[in-house]
Amino acid sequence: HVQLVESGGGAVQAGGSLTLSCAARTGTFRSACMGWIRQVSGQEREGVASIDADGETSYADSVKGRFTISRDSAKNTSYLQMINLKLDDTAMYYCATGPRAGDWTIPNYQNWGQGTQVTVS
Repeated sequence: HVQLVESGGGAVQAGGSLTLSCAARTGTFRSACMGWIRQVSGQEREGVASIDADGETSYADSVKGRFTISRDSAKNTSYLQMINLKLDDTAMYYCATGPRAGDWTIPNYQNWGQGTQVTVS
């Protein structure tokens, strides 16, 4: 079992940047696909970015060119660098382990963190 903890969220103006982190408090995700999923209150969860253990990445169309996912296996940490943030990026951001990059079947994701809030104004 992997326990994931997100951090780095906050309030930022449109056009600004944030970098989110997802660290494994217990266990390891070295061989797992890592995904970042966001949710606006009252709406369904939306896959944002994912990265396989071999580094293959996938992004939602809405964030391509603005978000970059990465992982540091030695630190058991995944990152989501976000630039040129838009109002529509406001959401709770979660990390979780998933089947493979680009698979956005949300029920297939496991070991969800508690989330970190991103608010763009």
